[in-house]
Order: sequence, then C-alpha cells, then structure tokens
Amino acid sequence: MTGQEAAQLVHERAWVGQKPGLDRIRRLLGRLGDPQKELKFVHIAGSNGKGSTAAMLASVLTAAGLKTGLYTSPHLWRFNERFQVDGVPIPEEDLADITTRVLEAAEDETEFELMTAIGMVWFLRAQCDIVVLETGLGGRLDSTNVIDRPEVAVITHIGLEHTELLGDTLDKIAAEKAGIIKRGCDAVLYEQGFDLYCLFKNICKFWDSGLSMTVDPVVLSSGLEGQVFTYREKGPYRISLLGEYQVRNAAVVLETVNVLRTQGWNISEEAVVRGLAQAQWPGRLELAWNSPNVILDGGHNPQCMEALARSLQGLYPGKKLIFLTGVLADKDWNAMMGELLPLAKRFYTITPESPRALPAVELAAYLERKGGRAIPCGSVGDGLDQALAAAEPEDVVCVCGSLYMIGEARHLLGLC
Repeated sequence: MTGQEAAQLVHERAWVGQKPGLDRIRRLLGRLGDPQKELKFVHIAGSNGKGSTAAMLASVLTAAGLKTGLYTSPHLWRFNERFQVDGVPIPEEDLADITTRVLEAAEDETEFELMTAIGMVWFLRAQCDIVVLETGLGGRLDSTNVIDRPEVAVITHIGLEHTELLGDTLDKIAAEKAGIIKRGCDAVLYEQGFDLYCLFKNICKFWDSGLSMTVDPVVLSSGLEGQVFTYREKGPYRISLLGEYQVRNAAVVLETVNVLRTQGWNISEEAVVRGLAQAQWPGRLELAWNSPNVILDGGHNPQCMEALARSLQGLYPGKKLIFLTGVLADKDWNAMMGELLPLAKRFYTITPESPRALPAVELAAYLERKGGRAIPCGSVGDGLDQALAAAEPEDVVCVCGSLYMIGEARHLLGLC
C-alpha cells in the first residue's frame, strides 16, 4: 500500500453527519491500546501560524537530541507528510501497516480522527521522546484533544475562522482554542490584544496553569535570504522563513522552550539557534524560483492574505506582482482578493482540486469587475506556464490562495 492508497482508504471513511466530540476517538484509541497515554506532547492550537510554529519547535527539539514527532495538517503533496519523526515522513511500509490496523479497529470515526489515530500509533512505535501536536480545527472538541495534560499548551494567533463551528466572535473562538489547556498545564500565548490576554489569563487561573505571552522580537535584518532577530535580549537567532509574522511565531517557540526547560527538558541554547536556522515549512511565503522570483504561499483566509500582502510589500516595495490564485467558495475570498488587488499587475486564476472550489472563470470575472486584469486557466500547470511566460526576469510571480494548489505548484517546479 502506498501513502496515496492509505490516504484514499482513510478518505473513504470521511465524516458523514457526525457531531464534533471526543467519544469516537477515545473509543478507537482504546481499541488500539491507548498509545497516546504513553507519549508526551506539546499541543498547539490557533487560527494562523500553527504549522509554522510546530515545524520550528520540532526542529529545535530534534536539534536538542530528542526524538521528536510532528503531527500537522494538511499535507502539501504526500499523505506521509502529516506524520514526521525528526523531520522524516512516515515510511510507506509503516503507514500501510498502521493504516490497516487502524481501519480494522475503526467503526464510525471521522477522517481526521482516523488520521490522529494513525499518528498516535506511529509516534509510539517510533519511540518518540516528545510529539509536537497541531490541532485540526478549534481545540476543545478537536480529536487531538484526546490526550491527557500536555507538557505545554500553545495558542498561536487567533482570528475569525470557521465561525459556523467555533463561534462568531474572537472571544468565542479563543475559548474553543483554550480547550487544549488542562489542569496544571503551562500555556504559551502569541501576543494578542488585551481582551484576549485577559480571557486566557482567567482560563489559566481556573485550571491552575501558568501563562506566558510573547513580547515583540527585535528584527535585525529581513530579506529574501531570511531573517535575524533577538528576543528578550538573547540571540541573535536566524530563520529562513519569510514574513514578519514568522519572527513572531519564532518568539512563541522560544517561550515554549523556556517553559520546557523549567520542566526539566534539556534544550541547550546552541540547539535553539541551530534548530531555528534549520527549520523549514514549505509553501508558506516560500521563495521557490529565481529569475523571475516565484513565491508560494498557502494562506487561505483574510488574515493570512493580509499578512502575505504586508510581507510582499516589505520584500518588494513599490512593485506590482503577477498572481496565480484559486480559492474555495466557502472562504471569505472577497476579502482575500481585496488584499491582493492593490499589489497586482495581472491575475491568472485556477479552480482548486476540491468540491468546494470557486470556478476560475467566476473568480476572474470578479477581479475584472474590481479593476484587475485576470485570465482564467484550466489547471495549476496551465496557469503556472502562462504566468511564467508573461513574466520578465525582474518580475515576481506569487502563487497563493489555497493550500490545495501549492503542493501541485511545488511538484511542477521540481521541489517535491
């Protein structure tokens, strides 16, 4: 069985009308021997930056000599990418064996619950010292919240998302994310507004949990070659990830490391410096090509697109860019495109591979009505070919709008 075949088998058991909750995943893991009870975790929830934060933290923990699991979603190209140990995706034979075992034990679980179970069995089999665990949706009722008290509960940036499930205000969404905080569990919070800080402070007080919130890092340099910064008068630290928000995500990692150290985890400063420098998170403001520059970004909500637009203005001040984009119809794509229109020289639109996709023709027509120049394309490959053919060496092509298309673009550019 290949990773793609395993993914297809899991997808065939997708969610059909089940309500959110932890009962199904608890029963499934119980039938599998409760592997999660023999593992230690850093649990990460948030609206934006979860994956980047998880990847950087896992890189630091690996550099510190700890066998480190990493569970993230979605994957960009291969299903195996969701389950990594020390930066290496699960081997095909292990994925096939564990998927078979999980499906034999399964009853009415959702797709993501099956994936979570596969991850727990794999991380225990691989004898991980610690697992960096990213939630899928929300926190309180997310299947990853089946774990007992984590070493640290991490909350990244919070924005309006999935309001039909999580609530229609930041406070309601934050409360759902805070559901990963358990009694006596230290928490780390991305610097938020005062109201959200007070909300988390009260929640942590209720659970008798410590709370640390990041402060502003001091950026020493930032460009296409990476970023250098100091934090709480320590460093300098270097990351290859682009975008000002990634320095703030790195600050969350540093706060988390400090909490882990107080709990007895041996993480040297040298490991922190090396781990941050080595961290990679493909498809997030990734410089994938030169002459012309091709930037890939999987931002898929207005907050992500605002951050992308701000970062592009910082990297290419005053420059108009060529965008290859496609979006899902159930996202706030009007607001997303509103961030890109002022920066655009031209758009090429595609229809992402998803039943929820907005047709490329419809997106192009909308952009034309808003004053942009837009050409609908038949596929990611067609759009990439047209965008690159139209670009001069000094131009910048930005592929963005949906993670569904970023993996294919990376593959077409020879990066997978």
